[in-house]
Amino acid sequence: MISLKRNNKGEFVEAKGIRTRSSSIYTPNQQDSFRISRSKFEDFISCQRCFYLDRVKGLDSPSVPGWSLNNAVDELLKNEFDICREKQIPHRLFAEFGLINIVPFKHADIELWRKVPSHGLLYQVDNSNLELQGGIDDLWYNQETKEVIIVDYKAQSTKYPVETNRYLAGTYHQGYKNQLDFYAYLITKNGMSLARTGYFYVCNADKAAETFSGVMRFDETLVPYEWDSDWIEPKIQQMINILNSNELPPSNQSCENCAYANQRLVIEG
Repeated sequence: MISLKRNNKGEFVEAKGIRTRSSSIYTPNQQDSFRISRSKFEDFISCQRCFYLDRVKGLDSPSVPGWSLNNAVDELLKNEFDICREKQIPHRLFAEFGLINIVPFKHADIELWRKVPSHGLLYQVDNSNLELQGGIDDLWYNQETKEVIIVDYKAQSTKYPVETNRYLAGTYHQGYKNQLDFYAYLITKNGMSLARTGYFYVCNADKAAETFSGVMRFDETLVPYEWDSDWIEPKIQQMINILNSNELPPSNQSCENCAYANQRLVIEG
């Protein structure tokens, strides 16, 4: 896909390929606080070279279209859960999946924790200038154990029924598990007692209907996931070392961005 740069009025503007906002570019060994979002942390896991070129060198990657339909599902679910949150009553799906004594978590900062890039759930890494950021979809609360439960909404469309083992074993769902692990790390670092089981709230669009008729139906499934954040801190330290280095790190041999850049250099001579 070829991406053309536009301004906020939708007008074509020159694409320079380099970002100019200083707050988004890291200088090795800087002392000022620097924010790393959950998605940028995932970039680091995927390809250290691309991450370094982005965060340290300011390389501006081509933009991609937004996920407007997925975002609409997220917003509608948040609205629905907020009704239950205000009344402190269980959601309609809880009883079906055996969730007893569970209600949406009511907290004064829940809306701030959802907002990215302006806020989100934040944690200042100990003995570091890095601040980690994640925008959660929702938190639920176990009234019996007094633990919060991390939840992430996922919208998709596949002909296969959503089944826990298959869903979690999916090649492209490793990033989903990384995401929940990262959120779990932020939540525990913010001093909250977190249940070991989180959930993916999966909305699977039904493509087997005879007609569209302006209506799209979704099958809703809760996929439990035993999060593991033990691997997060070693990766954070590795990421800090990379950010503070003046050397370009190696690329992931499977990185298509790096492969494209290398082949383009060869072709253009």
